[in-house]
Amino acid sequence: MEIILKLIKSKIDSLELTGKDQFYWDEQLKGFGLRVSPKGKKTFVVQYRHAGRTQRFRIGHYGKLTVHDARRDAKIMLGEIAKGKSPAKFIGEGRNSPTLEIVAKRFISEHVSIRLKPATQSDYRHNLKAYILPALGARKVADITHKEVQALHLKMKDTPTQANRTISVLSKIFNLCEKWGLRDGATNPCTQIERYKETRRHRFLDETELAILWKTLDDIKNEGQISQYAITAFKLLILTGCRLGEIRTLKWSYIKGNRVEFPDTKTGYKRLPLNADTMQILRDTIRQEDNDYVICGEIAGKPIVNLQKSWRRVRARAGLEDVRIHDLRHTFASHAVMGGTPLAVVSKLLGHSQIATTMRYAHLADKELLQASEGIGSILKQSNPRRDTSDNIHFLKR
Repeated sequence: MEIILKLIKSKIDSLELTGKDQFYWDEQLKGFGLRVSPKGKKTFVVQYRHAGRTQRFRIGHYGKLTVHDARRDAKIMLGEIAKGKSPAKFIGEGRNSPTLEIVAKRFISEHVSIRLKPATQSDYRHNLKAYILPALGARKVADITHKEVQALHLKMKDTPTQANRTISVLSKIFNLCEKWGLRDGATNPCTQIERYKETRRHRFLDETELAILWKTLDDIKNEGQISQYAITAFKLLILTGCRLGEIRTLKWSYIKGNRVEFPDTKTGYKRLPLNADTMQILRDTIRQEDNDYVICGEIAGKPIVNLQKSWRRVRARAGLEDVRIHDLRHTFASHAVMGGTPLAVVSKLLGHSQIATTMRYAHLADKELLQASEGIGSILKQSNPRRDTSDNIHFLKR
């Protein structure tokens, strides 16, 4: 009797012996089955028609081969049989699935290096090198399970943002593996992994801290402790609100009068007016004849490579150890909002593709509105000191 069921581990383990050869056929993949011998030996098989006759091909023994691997091999075999090819050689090819380390190289060359911005490329490469490959690099991409990916995510729980980014990179890799035929469709092991809640930092410098930082930059510049171009970069970041990558790779050719036009940023083309202080800093910057970059590096014709080491020295000297370079961008936006600049305008200055990204600064605008509202109450109290708060409310209602 032909028995059709969903071949999964729990059902296979519960099958009872019948005292004779019994075949069970998978309800999902026609031609894929399991043979159970009278003594209980379980073997995965593929059944197909050739030259008018029914033929079977043994895939491997259950236990040594998982249901997932057997179904994958069967799918490959049945596909090749449909093309008139021999099934035998494709079993070996299926089991010789490339490791994640090998696939990662293809991922970088065929996706990361072509489709992503330089800064994002750097993030992906770091993520692979620091987190993904040490944990899963030696594993075959066809064999990596949801449980393994979940374990990596859990291991990184103390750095939730990095953990979530790691899963995002892995998910993209496995989606491409399906496209490249290295995994079955709809088997991405990153699905249904709940991301950690991320706490966004909104650190920005107040007026006193800004004054201290600016003086520190001038002092260090006069002392010649770090690159003059690094000092220029930090000042431009403060005055423009640009991203670090935009300033680091800024070219003189991008500057058109009192504005800058970036041909390609994180959100595409960006045009930004330059204030008088920024223009003065640019005029004071030494322009190297063999280098079109404003922030020149040590290698001729190239921009500065890394500003983090210089920044650590600056912030330590200024007593601002908790301030990151990216917080200079937050500072620009925060003071713009507190100065009364509409969020829509701030969004354009920052180069956000969606104003929703700029809404993180909305509470600062609310603070200014509250202060204005409180000012009305203060005027009323000064004009009639005997009025209490309830009188003020009554007065406003009239």
